[in-house]
Amino acid sequence: MQAFRRRYPSQQRQGAGCRSVGGLGGAVAELLVKECPVAVEMVGIADKFTETALDHDSLMDAYDCTKNEQYLQSALSSCNFVINDLNRTQKRKGLIFSYSPLDNMRVYNASLLGSRMLARAYSYSRNEKLLELARESVIACTDAQREDGSWLFGEDEVQNWVDSFHTGFNLESISEYQAYSGDTTFNENIRRGTTYYLNNFFLKNGIPKYYDNEIYPIDIHCPAQFVVTLSRLNKFSENIHLIDKVLVWTVENMQDKKEGYFYYQLKKTKSSKIPYIRWGQAWMLYGMSFYLLEKKKDEKNNGG
Repeated sequence: MQAFRRRYPSQQRQGAGCRSVGGLGGAVAELLVKECPVAVEMVGIADKFTETALDHDSLMDAYDCTKNEQYLQSALSSCNFVINDLNRTQKRKGLIFSYSPLDNMRVYNASLLGSRMLARAYSYSRNEKLLELARESVIACTDAQREDGSWLFGEDEVQNWVDSFHTGFNLESISEYQAYSGDTTFNENIRRGTTYYLNNFFLKNGIPKYYDNEIYPIDIHCPAQFVVTLSRLNKFSENIHLIDKVLVWTVENMQDKKEGYFYYQLKKTKSSKIPYIRWGQAWMLYGMSFYLLEKKKDEKNNGG
């Protein structure tokens, strides 16, 4: 905070506004105004399912660590956004949640994040309605899985690609749904999806591909989510050599040698080396935290 005061002295004197947009931005703004009072301009934005699901997960984690009931109740109440605000598309089997209340997009990873969210809430509340909705979404999304184990990004004509990290999201969410619900119906979907994921998105030299049929752009989300996905699927140890190759390649080719931050994307021509906080830095730290946890787990199991 002293560094903030030294860097922005004019904001203290003049009371310049500090803009809060919720999430990480809101948390930073709240911390700053406590230490360095300024006027705060609150900016409302249309919520998206993926944002609510991740916030819900954080609240649940906070409850698990602290047993503070306020975190749990806030997390459970956020399920009302899924139940009451999101649109639903009924499918031949099951249903798909929309990406936000303002659209009817049928994007599999977003709907599956909802299934995971509702299943985790069910594991605390035992509200059968949450479990029923979660399962209906998983049914629809697994029914859309192709014979080779892959998923298109979504159902619109412009969403007909297959990419690495959204495949990872799908597998992680289905696995977590099963863990929280006790429903193991979808083991075969996970098996086929994992086989496709491992065989089509990571080269032997460690390059993490973006698409199943094309390498570029190489996006920092791909190696980060790779570690998370295999950890969630309990496939970390058996794939440790590939994981190490991917992370070593990523550090050598996508981490800035001077500043230490990770690049956004490498492209065939001009790459984007912008140090995005959420997309790049936070996600790589998230992925590497799973790596360290898994290594500690292995050490413990091996008597280290």
